[in-house]
Amino acid sequence: MISSRSQSRVSLSRRRFLGGVAVGAATAATARTTRADSALSEVRIGILGAGGKGSQLASYVDKTPGAKVVMVADPDIGRARKTADLYQAKAVKDLRHVLESPDVDAVVIATCDHWHCLAAIWAIEAGKDVYVEKPLGHNQWEGRQVVNAATKHQRIVQLGTQQRSDAIQSQIRDFLHNEKGLGEIQYVQANRLGLRGPIGKRPSPLAFPSNVDRELWFGPAAIEPIYRNQLHYDWHWDWNTGTGEMGNWGVHIIDDVRNVAYQDAIDLPDRITVAGGRVGWNDAGQTPNVHFALLETKTFPTMITLSNLPTQPGKKGAWDITSTPTPGEWPENAPGSGYVIVCEGGYYLGQRGSGRAVDKTGNVIRQFHDDANIIAVHMQNFVDAVRSRDAGALNAPIENGHFSTGWCNLANVAFRAGGEFSRDDLEPETTVAPWNRLVANTLGCLREFGGNPESLRSCPTLHHDVATERFVGENAARANQFLRREYRRGYEIPMMS
Repeated sequence: MISSRSQSRVSLSRRRFLGGVAVGAATAATARTTRADSALSEVRIGILGAGGKGSQLASYVDKTPGAKVVMVADPDIGRARKTADLYQAKAVKDLRHVLESPDVDAVVIATCDHWHCLAAIWAIEAGKDVYVEKPLGHNQWEGRQVVNAATKHQRIVQLGTQQRSDAIQSQIRDFLHNEKGLGEIQYVQANRLGLRGPIGKRPSPLAFPSNVDRELWFGPAAIEPIYRNQLHYDWHWDWNTGTGEMGNWGVHIIDDVRNVAYQDAIDLPDRITVAGGRVGWNDAGQTPNVHFALLETKTFPTMITLSNLPTQPGKKGAWDITSTPTPGEWPENAPGSGYVIVCEGGYYLGQRGSGRAVDKTGNVIRQFHDDANIIAVHMQNFVDAVRSRDAGALNAPIENGHFSTGWCNLANVAFRAGGEFSRDDLEPETTVAPWNRLVANTLGCLREFGGNPESLRSCPTLHHDVATERFVGENAARANQFLRREYRRGYEIPMMS
């Protein structure tokens, strides 16, 4: 193992890096020879974010041949120390100490969503390789800057969509597209029907925990009072720091759909029609707990429905959503966390780690299953690519991850750009019959729960230019304002080209 970096290693001043006031300025050329540019016998990894996901990923790094956890950063220094102590690593509260360290070759980013892109770009500019959890971008613009930074500085950058490392994915693609085992694809319905609960609504702001650095925790996000009951995890449901269930689970499911159904041939949707709302909880959350979207492409459409609600208040059963004319048309229920690819000759029902193809009479044609630990495989794939310096070997290269995140970002944008609920908003300009049935079924589940469709928001169909990653035409101005955020001084994401 090479023990020190070359003298020509990237150098970032403490004012730029620890002060953060000149993040957008040009850096020294990262094409210079560094330790990370050479084959490594051991990849020294810093963990950025020591919550549940960061601690989990640290354990996988520790078990990955050729990798070692050497530093852990979290604004909650107690969490950083707790994780670091497991691996005899160094704990710090400011992730910039990890990025300036000559003893770190790569980072694993498991911060809150609003930190993902800035941490990734700072790491790339510091000459580090990056494994970043999904969603890539808190908004679409900043995700593109990470892609551009990775290309410019020739870093190995992987998104944490670990199902990309599942061996059955290629088998399913082959069955659907080469064998044509079910005929032509007509449309896709994706679901995330998982129960959650309210996050509380305090009469006065949450007192920031004394062991958490408030300035660092907010980072690029606006410093705002928090009215939910707890600081950690429930940031997912606040637009300032999170991306809701669409960014949380939706990215995993949409990434599967892009991979298996579209074979990654479709980068982003052309048209988006959305409705949703935060129903029945009266809490401090902002993101929808019911969210359904029609995502139209140049080939076939995908619909996605997310719900965190039970069938009725106080009950445990999740919603059952279908886009068929009658509930019994599909021989099996659609996965509550997965997708159905509806084809001429039957249906493929997929979820993480397994799937089955059935014909229209209910006969199982083919089953797919893999018991592999896909997080372990995905981490090994990243470490191997870092050691070999072969970005082409990544299973989830960052631009692909940007696109999968983008479908969900755009669905969130359409929700935020919407207004009072109107069924007319949900009638797309081209007839997609399954969408109309899915809308009716979703509204039926809402009524059974006791909710009123009038409490939802809806947005007229938005037209999206895939080449520019911006909305065009009528209502574009309403939507484009959500493609990029305002960043706090010292935490600006630079334009990368």
